[in-house]
Amino acid sequence: MRKKIVSVIGILCFIGILLIFYKNSSLEETDTTISKTGFYFDTVIKITLYDTDNETYLDECFALAEKYENLLSTTITESDVSKINVSGGTPVVVSDETRELIEYGIYYGNLSSGNFDITVGKLSSLWDFSENSGTVPDADAIASAVSTIGYQDINLTDNTVTLCNPDASIDLGGIAKGFIADKMKAYLNENGVTSGIINLGGNVLTLGEKEDGSDYIIGIQEPFSDTGTALATVSVKDATVVSSGVYERYFKKDGKLYHHILNPKTGYPYENDLTGVTIICEHSVDGDGLSTTCFSLGLTDGMKLIESLPNTEAIFITSDGELHTSSGIGTTIPFELLTE
Repeated sequence: MRKKIVSVIGILCFIGILLIFYKNSSLEETDTTISKTGFYFDTVIKITLYDTDNETYLDECFALAEKYENLLSTTITESDVSKINVSGGTPVVVSDETRELIEYGIYYGNLSSGNFDITVGKLSSLWDFSENSGTVPDADAIASAVSTIGYQDINLTDNTVTLCNPDASIDLGGIAKGFIADKMKAYLNENGVTSGIINLGGNVLTLGEKEDGSDYIIGIQEPFSDTGTALATVSVKDATVVSSGVYERYFKKDGKLYHHILNPKTGYPYENDLTGVTIICEHSVDGDGLSTTCFSLGLTDGMKLIESLPNTEAIFITSDGELHTSSGIGTTIPFELLTE
């Protein structure tokens, strides 16, 4: 997951997918405010805590980041995921956490009817949007990568993972950051830390509420905005706000935009008139899974899915710049449109 440091500049540009707004002085830094920034999962992460000055909690969260990167990375040779991918279909025993995340991946594969698929590894590596500045892969290479995709070929028995298709390759990047954010929050809550923000490259997870009891104000970025302009804000407490958008990683070739949200059935980026989807729910791993799933389903079917789920809301942005909101946005989730 960790790439060359030179890529940090680009990452800092899209970390603003979710912008945190402080509308009053209640979250200005005080004697008990501490924060830490680092580079994990191919992105910049930041954790800020408001009700403690014990920096050990920050250090432990970053130790968790390193632990999970070493378990889940596709580029660290000794990670659980790498061992699975080079196994040639032989069984691999993995950690409890890797097993749990693979279970989430299979769940969202089922929920999306295969539009979200964690065996997309060879296809995502082929496109390599982290480093690709304008090369469209060969059609035959894309077809070959697509032939290896199929989450149904994952056999999971207790902590033993077997790829029934030995050519398959797992990539958990679509849900890993949300999973890790949830683990960090659980650790902090267990140690009595109940006010703060975990931001893993745009996966924003809030702990409890502000110290004055009010909500956190989270901004939703305008797609392709160079300045991080926010289209709207939502107000949340003890919840996560997660976005997926075509503007995160992309390139243009012969006037056509190619983005990183790939259709595992065709091998090419989705073309469905959406530029972004934001999910508001309790757990960040679900926000991750749902943001990609709903993007893949498109506006109509994606909105139907959101309306069928409890305690889950969404904002869809279409290519004309319009925002489409689920029924709880503006009612159960306070919402403010910033631009007309």
